[in-house]
Amino acid sequence: MTDIQKRLFDLQDEKYRDFSMKLTPSADPDTFIGVRLPKLRALAKELKGTDEAEIFINTLPHEYFDEYHLHAFLLSYIKDFDEGVAQLERLLPYIDNWSTCDSIRVKAFEKEPERLLPYIKKWLSSGHTYTIRCGIMCLMNLFLNDRYDPKYPDMVAAVKSEEYYVRMMVAWYFATALAKQYDSAVGYIENKRLDNWTHNKAIQKAVESYRVSDEHKAYLKTLRIK
Repeated sequence: MTDIQKRLFDLQDEKYRDFSMKLTPSADPDTFIGVRLPKLRALAKELKGTDEAEIFINTLPHEYFDEYHLHAFLLSYIKDFDEGVAQLERLLPYIDNWSTCDSIRVKAFEKEPERLLPYIKKWLSSGHTYTIRCGIMCLMNLFLNDRYDPKYPDMVAAVKSEEYYVRMMVAWYFATALAKQYDSAVGYIENKRLDNWTHNKAIQKAVESYRVSDEHKAYLKTLRIK
């Protein structure tokens, strides 16, 4: 057992482990230690910039689910764009669950988001569920603000997959777009640009959002596909 693994087991919460296992059925249940996310973030903050952290993120695959979460949190401290992309692309093929995928936030990308677009396009066509999910998540987090352009939701609407965790992320993206860029995003719902399940799920998530007005929610409800 490595020193980092020992530290993770020292932070183990068995009740939380059992809870996490139920939430992430795609991951191997035997890999869960059960470390709560705030403690993982605190450990990542403690380890950042150390030789131990560098060795850890350059040693794949990991043995435990919690190690992948720690890895994702360590990536957030990378300041160089090129290094951030290289390290993320090393990690993505090993991700097997939505929780680890959604924990990835590389701060270096926020400074130069346009440079990420060629990689996002590649990820969206990768065929790997969580690589696709990560690409959609990057578009949602980085390009639904003043950088918004209709070509970005076009990219998401063009994703075709039967994978639940891809379709759910597409729905989440459009629900967020309806909150942030309603006048443009509503056209994708009106024109039925998504498959029926994703269409209805996007409406559901938008209706549940406090960021969408009551007027818009009422209209979106009329667009549900029965």
